[in-house]
Amino acid sequence: MTTTLGRLPRRMPGWAKVVTAFVLVLGVLFAGIRLAVLPGIKDVFGTETRDRSGPTLLKSIQDMSRYDAASGTFQVVVDLEKDAKFLPDAIRGTRTLYIGAGTVEAYVDLGKVDEGDVTVDADRTSATLRLPHARLGTPALDPDHSYAVSKQRGLLDRLGDLFSDNPNSEQAVQKLAVRHIGAAAKDSGLTTRAETNTTAMLDGLLGSLGFEEVHVSYGT
Repeated sequence: MTTTLGRLPRRMPGWAKVVTAFVLVLGVLFAGIRLAVLPGIKDVFGTETRDRSGPTLLKSIQDMSRYDAASGTFQVVVDLEKDAKFLPDAIRGTRTLYIGAGTVEAYVDLGKVDEGDVTVDADRTSATLRLPHARLGTPALDPDHSYAVSKQRGLLDRLGDLFSDNPNSEQAVQKLAVRHIGAAAKDSGLTTRAETNTTAMLDGLLGSLGFEEVHVSYGT
């Protein structure tokens, strides 16, 4: 008695596996793009957000002796483009258009005033003060008013985003925005306004203490 065996299925060639995998990746990519483009379609899956952050830890405490005399609010449009050599932008490359808003404080460090920088006459009616020049603080980016307007990415960059999550994807444009805001603050005359406001504050303060003449100057 003989049994006829059916023909065994042929194994899929290597090139066919590569083509099939590439088609599947493209399908996932285009599906992700459609989810991002169609409004409200993500809500169908009932996305829920939970805050699982740990407790906030106090790292250090510093005593402040500076007088914040002026503050400037700035906004900059950052257009950052990264290209790959020998590849078109549609394949590899990114371009991000980012609106950066932030503030810069101008202050006078009263902690650097020595006894020799303050002179009071015998009648305590006239005072002369020499203060250090006003300085600019570190620009602070406002996350509530800073956002990416558009992001253009090549095909390879989009494929990479599917398999990896980069939390620092906007770090480059944020740093660039802070740099531009800091440069704009230097040219804005903010330190001059801070010295004017500090002089007015000391005039009012010492005037309330009985001083009739108050002379304030600024040096290094």
